[in-house]
Amino acid sequence: MNFEVKYGLPDKIEYCQSCTYSNQRPGSSVELKNKDKDKKNLINFKNGICDSCKFSLIKENEIDWKNREQELLTLLDKHRSKDGSHDCIVPGSGGKDSVFTSHILKKKYNMNPLTVTWAPHMYTDIGHKNFISWIDTGIDNILYTPNGDVHRKLTKLAFQNLCHPFQAFIIGQKLIGPRMADKFNIPLIFYGDNPAEHGNNIEDNFKPQMDLEFYTGEKDYDKITLGGVSAKDLINQNIVNIKDLNPYLPTSKETCVSKNIQVHYLSYYLRWDPQECYYYAVNNANFVPNPSRTEGSYSKYSSLDDKLDCLHYYTTYIKYGIGRATYDSSQEIRNKKITRDEGIALVKRYDGEKPSLYLDECLEYLDMNKDEFWSVINNARSEHIWKETNEGWELRKPIWG
Repeated sequence: MNFEVKYGLPDKIEYCQSCTYSNQRPGSSVELKNKDKDKKNLINFKNGICDSCKFSLIKENEIDWKNREQELLTLLDKHRSKDGSHDCIVPGSGGKDSVFTSHILKKKYNMNPLTVTWAPHMYTDIGHKNFISWIDTGIDNILYTPNGDVHRKLTKLAFQNLCHPFQAFIIGQKLIGPRMADKFNIPLIFYGDNPAEHGNNIEDNFKPQMDLEFYTGEKDYDKITLGGVSAKDLINQNIVNIKDLNPYLPTSKETCVSKNIQVHYLSYYLRWDPQECYYYAVNNANFVPNPSRTEGSYSKYSSLDDKLDCLHYYTTYIKYGIGRATYDSSQEIRNKKITRDEGIALVKRYDGEKPSLYLDECLEYLDMNKDEFWSVINNARSEHIWKETNEGWELRKPIWG
């Protein structure tokens, strides 16, 4: 039987023999070019093993981390301030990764980072508490809160057209670092881990810097899309004002090249382990996990900041059959925190859990009712992943068989 296959996904579902990823796992995309019918970049599988697991073995057995740290020291020596001014930028929210990145750069490597934050749609109580605790460790921070009306409109459009409610936030989070680097003439930027470790092109793991295409571009309103709509149409249809789009537009490539603005991944230089970042944040920045597990997963310490987080991960489960428990368990298997069998059991139990804790607030934010919400969700399902039964929607080929 031939099923409709959306998003350019492989029509045959396969699972990595080492972790819980399937071959439906999409890589990062250039969000300002993201359209409804676009084919996704997908994780590579070879001989039943995904690239993330392959690179995990390379991290463990082939990379000389002492040499990598020496590369970091050489880089930092070129940029370290001698007059007390800020010498690098760390974008982040006060989650475990940005806490680790900024704190270790300051305390161990004697840098003076300026942290910059693109505000969440709706802070959770625990997320805001961790954000304040982060700053209280002695970190300077600029909090950028975008125009609430515009951000809400773009978030709703992205959900309606792309089933991607986090798009506007991801764009802002990706662009805020280079924009602040340009504004304050601080050319060195650090993010924590490279997305290539989790499913992007494996070759990107061997590059210390983010590719320019992810944070630079020209202000061509015909080619830039937000929420699946061209910027030109957003303006011409009076959905947003041209001035209000500015925070969502990239820094020009010419500016970044002329000012030598560079976005580095700390995970290239230091061996990255998300759970160890969590322990570091607890011990050094009073980071507090959720008192109970996060919806859609068993974890208590990842993506705690925004009430839309759970909705975001639920949409990836709907579109690709890959939910939050899959993401969490896959990296913990690779980092030897759990076994694959344990990961599969956790995925079976939690991956498809519907977001309920903040759903009413999310619907109010999106100005949608539940019928409209579920219509978007169900229209985003791909037939080769899902089947509808008398008991509801089920995965055609779950990892547990």
